[in-house]
Amino acid sequence: MMAGMQVFVTEASGNGMIAFSRDGAGHIVPIHLAQGKELHVREHQFLAATDSIDYTFERIRGVSNMMFGGTGFFIDKFHSHKGDGILWLHGYGNVFEKLLAVGESIDIEPGGWLYKDPSVKMDTVVDRLTSGLFGGMNFIVNRFTGPGRIGLQSMYLHFASAE
Repeated sequence: MMAGMQVFVTEASGNGMIAFSRDGAGHIVPIHLAQGKELHVREHQFLAATDSIDYTFERIRGVSNMMFGGTGFFIDKFHSHKGDGILWLHGYGNVFEKLLAVGESIDIEPGGWLYKDPSVKMDTVVDRLTSGLFGGMNFIVNRFTGPGRIGLQSMYLHFASAE
């Protein structure tokens, strides 16, 4: 609650159908998690999951991550513990998946990634761009290094500005 995360989640069971959506244009992505597998997800992207999937989170701190609400950001961790499960995520815009080979890297704007395998390492890279005697700005990207898959979203909705 202190981190601005959901306090409760709705649970549904029984025969019938259920529908779920998000309040923005995008792509709903079903991800099958085999028993014992885990997936790391960008905060606020979770939509639904089957009951075999557990949830934890990790807070990412550091000076280079201060742009995420001033104190860093969270990565949601989903683990399929008692059998295969399905995790539904919402990505803004279109969602693409990139499979990284061992040691292969990709730089992504901080709001552009949706999920990653735990085997994919994430670092925040800050470069100083200068354009004259006193002009300049910081260029910040997340660098993901394989092996593993990374999910990308083509749009980004910052929740602080949407509320």
